[in-house]
Amino acid sequence: MFHQIAQNWWLFILRGVFAILFGLIAFFWPGITIQVLTIFLGAFLLVDGVFACYNGIKIRKSDSQYWVLILEGLLGIAAGLVVFFWPGPTVIFLIYMLAFWAIFTGVLEIIVAIKWRKEMENEWMLILAGVLSIVLGILFLAQPIAGAIVIAYWLGIYAGIFGIMLIMVGIRLNKYLKTHPNHYPS
Repeated sequence: MFHQIAQNWWLFILRGVFAILFGLIAFFWPGITIQVLTIFLGAFLLVDGVFACYNGIKIRKSDSQYWVLILEGLLGIAAGLVVFFWPGPTVIFLIYMLAFWAIFTGVLEIIVAIKWRKEMENEWMLILAGVLSIVLGILFLAQPIAGAIVIAYWLGIYAGIFGIMLIMVGIRLNKYLKTHPNHYPS
């Protein structure tokens, strides 16, 4: 599984770039209307979900736990579609949806990092991304009415750090692939 994931290192970097772009938009334009922020969030969730599903599908023949990535991706796609086709939910509903998505995604990222710890150096980066996701989810659950601008700042900071972690993971996967070009674990 790990070698096949490493072959798709560029998807981690692309996910990271999208996360950073979303984070910058949320952080530097927190006063934009919640509808505009919702559209950006929906786009991010859809793109991130598609990439996670793609990775899961690519490894399905070599790893019995491929479903973790597919499940993460499907949840992201579902959340993105809800955001696009039901853009008028209350801010509270959106915050709760984000909270549960962040917590679940964080747990899955930690599971994957633990599974990869023998294959990848510095798996702590993916663990950190998972912990940050869980912390963001808990913050949203604890303070759902903190205000749209505060939520935008939190989301912007999280997305930026999460994006950096994904880019670092992608770089590590690329490095692994270059140093193990013919490594196909059983």
